[in-house]
Amino acid sequence: MDTLEDSKADRPFGVRYTASDEVKRRGVRRMKAIATGFLVAATLIYALASWGVHARVGAWAGYVQAAAEAGMVGALADWFAVTALFRRPLGLPIPHTAIIPTKKDVFGRSLGQFVGENFLSVEVVRGRLRGLGVARRLGVWLSAPGSAERVTKEAAAALRGALAVLRDEDVQAVVGEAVTRRAAAQPVAQPLGSMLARIVAEGGHRGVVDLCVLRANAWLVEHRDTVIRTIAEETPGWTPKFIDRQVGVKVYRELLRFAEEVRDDPQHAARGAVDSFLEDFAKELRTDPETIAKVERAKAGLLARAEVQELIASGWSAIRAMVLQAADDEDSQLRVRLRDGIRSFGTRLATDQRLQAKLDGWLVDAAEHLVDTYRGEITSLISETVAGWDAQEASRKIEANVGRDLQFIRINGTVVGALAGLLIHTISTLV
Repeated sequence: MDTLEDSKADRPFGVRYTASDEVKRRGVRRMKAIATGFLVAATLIYALASWGVHARVGAWAGYVQAAAEAGMVGALADWFAVTALFRRPLGLPIPHTAIIPTKKDVFGRSLGQFVGENFLSVEVVRGRLRGLGVARRLGVWLSAPGSAERVTKEAAAALRGALAVLRDEDVQAVVGEAVTRRAAAQPVAQPLGSMLARIVAEGGHRGVVDLCVLRANAWLVEHRDTVIRTIAEETPGWTPKFIDRQVGVKVYRELLRFAEEVRDDPQHAARGAVDSFLEDFAKELRTDPETIAKVERAKAGLLARAEVQELIASGWSAIRAMVLQAADDEDSQLRVRLRDGIRSFGTRLATDQRLQAKLDGWLVDAAEHLVDTYRGEITSLISETVAGWDAQEASRKIEANVGRDLQFIRINGTVVGALAGLLIHTISTLV
């Protein structure tokens, strides 16, 4: 039997006969024995009453005989009716028997149609959802103590699970491709030109200029001998050494004086030249096609570098680690803000009727769309699933689940038949 059950379970739409079904089937057997016992009892009583009638033991024997005879008829009729649902009585090819095995596919189609018309109709779904008040109930639950914490905990667990399933290399590849594609498609020259023009107009670049001038002056002071020696080495070879040294010192002093003047004078001409250069460069970035093309080529080359791609990909690892740490820590800003937001939303949803109506409307619209779009698929799933069942196995499973109650029909048929026979015999005798 285990082999048979395993083969049935392997079918794509197979119905599985489980251990609990076997327990129920034993209960069905007990009820069958009891119902058959009623039939046997009626038969014995009929035989004894018939003997009593022939032996003229009294008028009461006729009443008992009629009741027992009708009880036997009722028991046999109901036995036939119950048995005909699942198999052919006595194995005889009687028409309209073994109804469940032979009409299984018809039942499946009828069940699918019934579910589609009575449970998956737009009117039923709309009326049911509007009557439930889902939004208000959800708001009351979310605002209740402990609910926001529970939702936050489950959301954090779901987030951890999602991050655990995702492979880092796959996500890094997707993120890298998306960032690179977006950056490549986004022009940068003109936005950079607009930003630079605004910075220059607002004087935001002056701090950088001051820093550069200070660093240049400090470097000249620190590397005095190096600068002098370098200048002296660039003089013509035919000049005497001491002349080279004097030239180096003279040039160094002029460079140092120039650096100090630029450092100390905010209105120095060199500063104005820097301003003019930046203004012109900003304009070229916005309007000059050649400059724009150069910047875009430089951007493409920068994005193509392996170091940049590694930097983009490594961003996912940093984000993942940060999110995991925040999800594990109950006191993290992520969970605290999420918890407070859920509680606040629940309180508002529980009291704001306009928000309730809006959310209920969204739910109804979504349910209507799902029902209207997928009703055919759901009903066909029911009919196809039933059609894929093995007829005998399905009949055995259904009998195991409802057969016990059906045996009461046989018992009731025996009792009711006996009472009806007794009543009919009594009326016939009186008339």
